[in-house]
Amino acid sequence: MEIAKRILLSEATIQQRVQELGQEISRDYGDTSICLVCILKGGLMFLTDLAKHIVPPVTFDFIGISSYGHATQSSGVVRITKDLEDSIEGKHVLIVEDIIDSGLTLRYLINNLHDRRPASLRICTLLDKRENRKVDIPVDYVGFSVPNEFLVGYGLDYKEYYRNTPFVFVLKPEYYED
Repeated sequence: MEIAKRILLSEATIQQRVQELGQEISRDYGDTSICLVCILKGGLMFLTDLAKHIVPPVTFDFIGISSYGHATQSSGVVRITKDLEDSIEGKHVLIVEDIIDSGLTLRYLINNLHDRRPASLRICTLLDKRENRKVDIPVDYVGFSVPNEFLVGYGLDYKEYYRNTPFVFVLKPEYYED
């Protein structure tokens, strides 16, 4: 793949860790039903694979939130592009996120969802880019800690492309730098 600087996480590695996360979540929630709130669009592939490995009953809802636009770094200006369809009041909510970078977007979302009075609110992210964090975010489930590089694949995109790639790779800088 000529656009890849290197493959960071293979499809098999991702699938193995997603299965383990599903088992951890199942153990922690027991028989309690969970509302999985997927952050669109990046979290969709992760949500569908993760849900297959969660034993307690789950419902899905989706929220679109953006602070990137077509940039490679968060602008810090957050906007909801699609809101939840159902109330989360009194429900056990697990946010399913593809990657946590600066944490600014997720902090905004956590505050927004807390105001809706869920019974509990936890976070599951496939990728955690801790070295770029600007705010502290309490993450309950982490797939992988990743370096501060521009990553695409398995839901992550550059200008909406490469989400369907089943592995995560580092995009060569010449493809996104001017």
